[in-house]
Amino acid sequence: MRYKVVPEPRSVAFLRDVQSALPLVPGTVADCCSRIRDRTDLQSRDEAREYLTFVRALGLAAGHDRGYSQVRDGPADGELGARFRENVFGARETLEVLEETRTAMECFEVVRDTVPRWERERHVDWAAVWRERTERLLAWAVEFGLASHENGEYRLRES
Repeated sequence: MRYKVVPEPRSVAFLRDVQSALPLVPGTVADCCSRIRDRTDLQSRDEAREYLTFVRALGLAAGHDRGYSQVRDGPADGELGARFRENVFGARETLEVLEETRTAMECFEVVRDTVPRWERERHVDWAAVWRERTERLLAWAVEFGLASHENGEYRLRES
């Protein structure tokens, strides 16, 4: 399963703060979001919910019948990039276009045809939503060491 949520880019250390804010025994979504909001600098439960979904995609949180919990022996920081690429919708497609150096807008123009029809019909200005999403995906790719960013351009990092 690939997760669609891509929150505002932050650091891996922040993601670890989100992870540690989660309970060890599964808690409800509302409880988890409150804990994240209270233990980080996030201002709203909606933001906290985005990060909850994102850390789940990265394998730092687990979903259960009763809610969510932190994963104590989850992936190391160096493994988060691979989780991001495989589990976040659009990450793989965005990274694939970075064989050539590109701006965020150029990346969007290349991947725009991969945006599913149901996504295009969800938003009045779907292109604006997906341009922002592409920018966030690129920023996370840089944070996870998958891409470099210099002078407004992105490039896939050598492995």
